[in-house]
Amino acid sequence: MKKKLYFIAIAFISVMGVSYAQETAAATVDKSECSNNFQLYAQDAKVKNYDAAYGPWKKVYDVCPDWHQANFQYGERILKHKIKNTTGAEKTEFINMLLGLYDNYIKYYPTKTSKAEIIIDKQLLKYDNKMSTDEEDYAALKTAFTEDRAHFKSVKALYLYFSSLVDLHKAGKEELQTVFDVYDDVTEKIEEDNKALTAKISTLLAKEDAGTITKKEANNLRVYSANSGNYGKVSASIDSKLGDLANCENLIPLYEKNFEAKQNDLKWVKRAVGRMYSKDCLDSPMFKKLFEKQLAMEPSASAYLYSASLKLKAGDSKGALSDFTQASELETDPYKKADILYKIAARYSRISKSTSYKYANKSLQANPSNGKAYLLMASLVSSSANDCGSTKFEKLAVNWKAAELARKAGRVDPSLGSTAKSAASRYLQRAPTKTDIFSNNMQGKTVSFKCWVGGSVKVPNL
Repeated sequence: MKKKLYFIAIAFISVMGVSYAQETAAATVDKSECSNNFQLYAQDAKVKNYDAAYGPWKKVYDVCPDWHQANFQYGERILKHKIKNTTGAEKTEFINMLLGLYDNYIKYYPTKTSKAEIIIDKQLLKYDNKMSTDEEDYAALKTAFTEDRAHFKSVKALYLYFSSLVDLHKAGKEELQTVFDVYDDVTEKIEEDNKALTAKISTLLAKEDAGTITKKEANNLRVYSANSGNYGKVSASIDSKLGDLANCENLIPLYEKNFEAKQNDLKWVKRAVGRMYSKDCLDSPMFKKLFEKQLAMEPSASAYLYSASLKLKAGDSKGALSDFTQASELETDPYKKADILYKIAARYSRISKSTSYKYANKSLQANPSNGKAYLLMASLVSSSANDCGSTKFEKLAVNWKAAELARKAGRVDPSLGSTAKSAASRYLQRAPTKTDIFSNNMQGKTVSFKCWVGGSVKVPNL
């Protein structure tokens, strides 16, 4: 019996050995073809002939997925082309194939991509093809944002992350406080990334003005400006999605409800008082309670800003000025200082235009990329038309200066590009017309402003 079993075992091992040898030989043959197929699909993919590239790409991807990083870079383009040009079950197959490709990309080339990028690519693919729910979109993008915030760069994903949460809240599935928390996180992320862009833009604009900018730098300036513009658009969309959820009627009872439990959480207190300030809920006792709590825990510039605003509202101009001064002197970070000074300027805009203008200008000295300050200055100048000039022409001419300031806002901070362009157009419509210039014989002449605005403008030539 043992002898019989011995011969059976020998026969089995022989058969398995032949089978293994055949499989190894086949794999060797398949892998030897990867190089040829790689060259074939790469040539077609480079010229966007994705249908021709698909066959040889698939052979390389199936047998040699780690042959080259291009398997994933070109593979994504090829599969997106297929998804776009197919329907039904065939389209679904290509979608699933692309989802798998994203997973394999980080598996084989973990240093070439990131967790956030892969999650975002997969979720946007599902979202665009109506293969996900609000719960799935929010859960996936929450993971990407909280676990790999630095690589969360997609403006579309930022909007979807927040938008899906708002929809879940409206369906009674998420708390309003969560909406506010994520809103703060997302808007802070946008501000951080745009700040980095505007710093680069500021450097390149100086070179452009000096005529020393290189071709590469000019191209980078266009790219940075376009990306900053995209941040501006998504920021506006997020604010629109938030809508009336962040009005005083919702904020006050929410913070009254949570104050006892959250009053020692400095981050929560700062965000709560900041949101109430931005929504002008200064008349609420809850606002005073919150900012006093913040002042006790952290005597920061923003806390003195809130105190000054309350004093200004109560008519205590001297006390307000003292606290505003304290706020601006406490802050040392130039970007935060510029924001504090801008907020002071905004608070004075209804009381003293010249004072408001002065603080807006100080804001620009701290951060030349603060486009919001230019927009505020433009508004102040235009609204002072009746105080600047002895003739109708001179009064209207101040709008040329306002338009110039508005254009500067969009130039230094392209995220404000659309707003700045619209404002400049509005001011130009209020300026003297060609008929006004001709009838007053003012073409090419200079109009000086003897009011608080100061300075002058040159009248356009006809």
